[in-house]
Amino acid sequence: MNARHIQGSIVALITPFHPDGSVNFEKLGELIDFHLANQTDAILILGTTGESSTMTHEEDDAVCAYTVERVAGRVPVIAGSGSNCTETMVEKSLSFERLGVDGLLLITPYYNKTNEEGMYLHFKTVADAVHIPCILYNVPGRTGCSISENVVRRLSVHPNIVGIKEASGSLSYATKIARYLSDDFLMYSGNDDIVLPMMALGSSGVISVAANILPREIHDMVWNYLCGDRAAALETQLRYLDVINGLFLEVNPVPVKEALNLMGMEVGGYRLPLTTMSEGPRAALREAMEKAGVLA
Repeated sequence: MNARHIQGSIVALITPFHPDGSVNFEKLGELIDFHLANQTDAILILGTTGESSTMTHEEDDAVCAYTVERVAGRVPVIAGSGSNCTETMVEKSLSFERLGVDGLLLITPYYNKTNEEGMYLHFKTVADAVHIPCILYNVPGRTGCSISENVVRRLSVHPNIVGIKEASGSLSYATKIARYLSDDFLMYSGNDDIVLPMMALGSSGVISVAANILPREIHDMVWNYLCGDRAAALETQLRYLDVINGLFLEVNPVPVKEALNLMGMEVGGYRLPLTTMSEGPRAALREAMEKAGVLA
C-alpha cells in the first residue's frame, strides 16, 4: 500500500492492554476493524498515543507484524520508529520495514536534543537507510525541541521524506513551513482542535487522537473540506471541539483510553508513569462526550 500522498484522517491508534499490562492483540484487531469499517484513511501505530515510549522492541515488532497482517493492504500502515538515538531509530525503522509497514513516523531527538545540523542528520540518516516513505514529527511540547524552518526546507526535497506531522500548535510556524509543501511533501495537522486552520494552510489531513473515538466524523470532516464543503467541515470541527479538548485534559493517551472505555471498548489501562485519569477531568470528559452525543 502506497504511503505517499495520503490524504484524510490517519488515526494515531492506541495500544490496548490486558489487565496484566501485556498487549491485547485480540482487542487491537477489533480496533483495526473498527477503523476500516469507518473509513479511516491510514493507521499509525506506535506513536505517542500508542504508548511507544513504554513498549519493548519485541513488542514493537509484534504490534507491527500483527497490524500489517490484519490490515492486509486495505489502508496504509505507518509505524512510529522514533528515538532520541539516531542509531536506534535506524534499527527500528529497518525492522519495521522488513515487517511490511508502508511508512514511518520519525520524531525529533527528545531529551538530548541537538543543533540544527544534528537535527538534519538525525532524519536524513534514517531516510537514507530505508526504502519506504518517512514523515517527520514536530511536537516540541513533548520533546523540548523543534525542527527549524530551514531544516524542514532541506528535508522536504529528500526522496524518502514525504511529509511532516506538525503538532506544535503554532499556526505561525505552520505558515512558515507551508511554503515548502509540494505534491511530494505534505503536511498533516497533529492537533485535532485546529485541523481546518491547518488545512487552510495546505495540510492534507490530520494524524488524529480524536479519530480513535470519532473515526467516521474525522474522516468526513477532512474530506468535506478537501471536496469543497467547508461549511460542513466547520460544523463538525466545532461540534466536537469540547470533546477534542476533553481528550487533552490530562496527558495523552490517558483521556482517549478513558473515552474508549466509557464507550464500552474495553481497551485496558496504561503503563507507568501513566495512570488512571483524575476524577474531575474524567467527569468533564464524560460530560463533553454526552453533550456531543458520543455517549448516550
